[in-house]
Parts: sequence; structure tokens; C-alpha cells
Amino acid sequence: MSITRTSVDFVDADRVSVADRGFTYGDGLFETLRMVGGRAPLWSRHAQRLAEGCARLRISPPDMAAIHAEVLRLANGLDDAVARVTVTRGVGARGYAFSDDARPTVAVTVSSLVLDASAYAEGIVVRQCAMRLAVQPALAGMKHLNRLEQVLARAEWNTPDIAEGLMLDMEGHVVCATAANLFAVVAGRLVTPSVVGCGVAGVARAEVGAVREVAEVRLSLATLVEADEVFLTSAVRGILPVRVFATRSWQPGPVARALQAHWAEIGLPLPTGSKDSDR
Repeated sequence: MSITRTSVDFVDADRVSVADRGFTYGDGLFETLRMVGGRAPLWSRHAQRLAEGCARLRISPPDMAAIHAEVLRLANGLDDAVARVTVTRGVGARGYAFSDDARPTVAVTVSSLVLDASAYAEGIVVRQCAMRLAVQPALAGMKHLNRLEQVLARAEWNTPDIAEGLMLDMEGHVVCATAANLFAVVAGRLVTPSVVGCGVAGVARAEVGAVREVAEVRLSLATLVEADEVFLTSAVRGILPVRVFATRSWQPGPVARALQAHWAEIGLPLPTGSKDSDR
């Protein structure tokens, strides 16, 4: 049975004001993290990205220790869970102008989680999305609340055999999947697309960069299909080997397998269930 628990401003609730700027303008940020046995192994990276995003958007920084405690409270008793932390600029008057001293809204949702073990063992099928990412360096890297590009990209397919879609920038370079970052092993070198112009600087992406030498590149489709190994990274779903893309197929490679082992070592073991989560 699926379980979901929510709070708003650290009080059990599931509603925010219609005047909240997160609702009216998408004026805010969010983090989605996996909880295992009441722990959030990648919390420090989530907190750092959230704090940096708040600074870039001039949102008053929330109390990260209090948010962490709230995530742990709502996840209590759940063996495997996904938590979403949403921080908005808060309630504001009509109009785009905002006050620098606005009080942020903090909403936390924790739900039980079951992931598909076969995706990690065998790899996944991905497709190319027609929807492209617009370049906006002022917002690039952040996990802000405007996800319309990803929503429309994810609407392009509805077949269970396809797990993800790859998104390109306006010049045709591969940037990411709809809800994951992308890595490839090209001529023995581990690479990942740059996100300085668009895309999200993922928490799992940062963890990979901390334990492996990674080059940030502009990645063409032609280079991708010639890669020796391709995999996706997600804070919730972990390390997902790509088995099929376009006309190319792969077997899960040694880099992905080593990173899956690293994920288990930091407290994020491979799943044993049979249902994937599109988060």
C-alpha cells in the first residue's frame, strides 16, 4: 500500500495559499531525494544545491536543519521512500515584483517508494524527445519550479517499455533526460553534457563527479551512439544503465556497475521491487 505524508511550513497539511508565488509564478525551487531506512544519504548535496538556488533567486534561505528534521519525521517507519522539498518565495501581492524580505513557504511530501530492479540489472530503453530545452544561463543548473519543458517532453510517449527520453538544446546537443542526467564513456573517457546554458545540475551527477574523473562536454547524438557505455543518474533512481537508444544497444558497462556499487556503499542499495518511479 502506498503511503504519502505532507506538511506545509512544518505543520501537517496538504494545501498552500492561492497567493503563493510558487503557485502563481513558479517562483521557487524543489529537491527530490531518496530515503532508505530513515536516512537521506545525499542530503548534504541537496541542501547545498537548494541553498545556492535560493541565493541565485534572492529567496530568503530556509532553515536547512529544520527541513532535514521534517523529512526524517515524515519518513519515519518507511523502509524506502521518496521525499520532495519545495521552497517558494511565499505569499505575495499580485504582480511580478517581489519583496526581498518575503517569508518563504516550505512544503514537504514523503511517499513510499518501489523501484524496478530489472532496470538496474538489464538497463533501460530511452528515446529522443522532440521537445528541446531553451538556453537561459540565469536559470541553468537550478531545479526551479518551471518544469513545462520536461512535462511536454514526457507527454511524447506512453509506452511502458520506454523508461526515459533524451532532451537536446536548441543547437541539437544532448543535455539530459527528462528527469535524469546523462553520462557516456567515449574513447575511454567518462563525459557528461554541460548544464551551463540549460538543464539541471543533478545531485547524483555531483556525486559521480566527486568519485570519478568526468569531463563536461557538448555531446552530439553522433558521439552518443558511438559511446562504449551510456547511463543515467538520478537522486531517486540512482544509476540506470541505458540498454537501447535509437539504433544502438549496449550491455550495462563496468563504469555503471562500479557506480551502482558506490551507491550501495553510501546507503542507497539497488532495489528489489518491480515498479519503477517516474520522478
